[in-house]
Amino acid sequence: MDYQAIKLDIADGIAVLTLNRPDVMNALNGQMRAEITHAVKAAEGAAQVLVMTGAGRSFCSGQDLGDGGNAATLDLERVLRDEYVPMLRALFDCTIPTIAAVNGPAAGAGANLALAADVVMAADSAYFIQAFTRIGLIPDAGGTYWLPRQIGAQRAMGAALFADKISAIQAADWGMIYETAPAEGFEFHWRKRAKQLAEGPTVAYQHLKTALRSSFQNSLEEQLTLEAKLQGKCGKTRDFQEGVVAFLNKRPASFEGR
Repeated sequence: MDYQAIKLDIADGIAVLTLNRPDVMNALNGQMRAEITHAVKAAEGAAQVLVMTGAGRSFCSGQDLGDGGNAATLDLERVLRDEYVPMLRALFDCTIPTIAAVNGPAAGAGANLALAADVVMAADSAYFIQAFTRIGLIPDAGGTYWLPRQIGAQRAMGAALFADKISAIQAADWGMIYETAPAEGFEFHWRKRAKQLAEGPTVAYQHLKTALRSSFQNSLEEQLTLEAKLQGKCGKTRDFQEGVVAFLNKRPASFEGR
């Protein structure tokens, strides 16, 4: 696909999806949403890890309010249902590990797009903001789902009601994101993290994602049963055999994803 609003580069098992509308701080328009959906699915079959980041000084400023007409004619329900949901489902359902490398401001739907990734890391100069109430809306793009699960009901409610800027450092302290790194050298940091996952036991990663996500709905008994089932599958992989041999021989494991 000839992407116009994003870039997709795949090399050495790492797919890097770059939101590429820096002139509007990578605001999400219809074309970008369709391209992200396509790119995530393409990366899933061609790489071992997917990284999503932004071009220029911003990660994503959220919905492009100039896309699809003026505010009076914008059908937000349709846009969310037909364009955001497929994009978010593609990212959430992606079987390979996904990283949001937040290089700058992440606002509104842009913040929640980042939070849909498996792991969120941010430059220490970045910030997140649920800006919706500033224009008379509620958090969307999964914000009402991710936030209470990641930071608890009180912090989620406050972040949504007050629409305060949440620094990357505060977001990490709250558990909204995994980690921060210095803005200078941030790309080097996330590329190093991505390389670690690309060289890891990808079958185990897939089952790990399933297990952790299922825990929110399962009883203890159900979760223990699922753990045993998925661990049994991991135990039959070549990577498990290699991991044990490498451990016993005191050398780094060489995983193959099978």
